[in-house]
Amino acid sequence: MRSSSRPSNIEHPLALGSSRVWIRLLRRSGGIDRMYVSRALFVTLSSLLTSPLRMWERVRYGRSVRRTEIHPAPIFIVGHWRSGTTHLHNLMCQDNRFGFLTTFQAMAPGFCLTGDGIIKRFLATAAGARHPTRIIDNIPLVLDAPQEDEFALGNLSPLSFLHVYTLPRRAREIFNQSVLLRGVPKDDLTQRLRSYETVLRKATLKADGRRLVLKNCASCGQIEILLTLFPEARFIHIHRNPYDVFLSTLHLYRTVIPRSQLQAISNEEIESCVLEFYHKLMHAYLGERSKIPSDRHVEVRFEDLEAAPLSEMRRIYDELRLPGFAEAEANFRAYIDSVSGYRKNAYELNTDAIEKVNRHWAFAFDQWGYERIETVPGPD
Repeated sequence: MRSSSRPSNIEHPLALGSSRVWIRLLRRSGGIDRMYVSRALFVTLSSLLTSPLRMWERVRYGRSVRRTEIHPAPIFIVGHWRSGTTHLHNLMCQDNRFGFLTTFQAMAPGFCLTGDGIIKRFLATAAGARHPTRIIDNIPLVLDAPQEDEFALGNLSPLSFLHVYTLPRRAREIFNQSVLLRGVPKDDLTQRLRSYETVLRKATLKADGRRLVLKNCASCGQIEILLTLFPEARFIHIHRNPYDVFLSTLHLYRTVIPRSQLQAISNEEIESCVLEFYHKLMHAYLGERSKIPSDRHVEVRFEDLEAAPLSEMRRIYDELRLPGFAEAEANFRAYIDSVSGYRKNAYELNTDAIEKVNRHWAFAFDQWGYERIETVPGPD
């Protein structure tokens, strides 16, 4: 994917991450295109310059982090990208009994405790001036807001879906290893799990020991390993009309890749990845969801959550046997009122998109009861 006016290098999601992980990614990249060399150098320099902060954090907070106990039953929100996971995550986190990983913790997981002051305020000012809302939609960008934990893992581990955006020509290999955990080098998996534990311990420490509500779309393909780590965990899976998911995910890729990529990729190849990854991710989820005890798992339809958010939240609490809905209801109402003026991105659904979704994702209509749009063949 090429652009005549490339975004600033400072927007790269790994700019504040581990220099060791970044260098490993470069070595495994399979080649960096010349037009992105300055971006690679910027991230390398940025990660090296922030290394002292990460080292100091390990010295200053290492013992406290290791002593922090993660609640044994975190709540995992899973679903394909652009299916409403962010909206549901933000809603759930209005319940003050829960903790969560913040955007700042996800951006700078190696020094989020040390930098929770001047550094965070500086980044908040810089980010707010450049992007008051997320670049993929109109949701406000706030460093203390809930965030997807895959961003933190991408900064700490070479095994992360986030690296698809940096090395798009390796997208299929990265997806299969980091999301489906297929063909994963043992050392990489061990490091990812160790990093994940550290991320959750830090989030728990900052949340004063509260139970975490975690959102990660990649986790949709990792139900079994999450149950191994947290046998008492709760799972909320949210799904959305496949046509909307397809168009919105294309927009996601075409917006994020130009701000991260070190390799050129065509729009046709991006579309191919979107179609393939949805199919693989949803089948991985459907193949593993039966392993979740019925009272610890709930399915949510995005359209129902959007139309009647309080009713759906009450149902989620009831089905997962979560206490405290009545106490949190006022917070839910306040948040719902605050986003009442939010306008989703609008996309044009054309015949080509309909035919591709119908052909590649037919199972999704049957699985979740969405209505297929039948196209009329044109004249010969």
